[in-house]
Amino acid sequence: MNQFQLHHDAWGRLVLIDSHGTTTVGVEPIRAFPITSPREKIAICDHDGREVLWIEKLDEVPTETRRLLEDELSKRHFLPVIERIHEIAGRTEPTEWRIETDRGPTTFSVKSEEDVRRVAGSRVLIVDAHGIRYLIPDLKSLDGKSRRWLSRYI
Repeated sequence: MNQFQLHHDAWGRLVLIDSHGTTTVGVEPIRAFPITSPREKIAICDHDGREVLWIEKLDEVPTETRRLLEDELSKRHFLPVIERIHEIAGRTEPTEWRIETDRGPTTFSVKSEEDVRRVAGSRVLIVDAHGIRYLIPDLKSLDGKSRRWLSRYI
């Protein structure tokens, strides 16, 4: 992999120095597959959206740079992880979901059954009525009650 450096400048912008010594200010990391392969295939794009660096595997990046990238990516990809489903209210759409996520409890509406879908293996993606996406990384890791609530959709 090409050696590169990342840091924040005095104004908080992310700066890339590539293996040739070229400096690009205001870059942004973007996952190609944020749900199915969040630790692989990451593009670093300039302020015009042009790719200036490609990272095949995040785990191959040196630790400090990887931490900086993970922090930047977490800001861009807001994807709460559902840990428990307490209740799904309503027999017809829209339904009201009361859940527990890795960021705390919340309630949201789901407009249609089509907004709940498997995306890869036992991963489930749920899109609420406002377009916010929620992830269940492994359906099997949910408790029995949560799986029963979800069984109507999967």
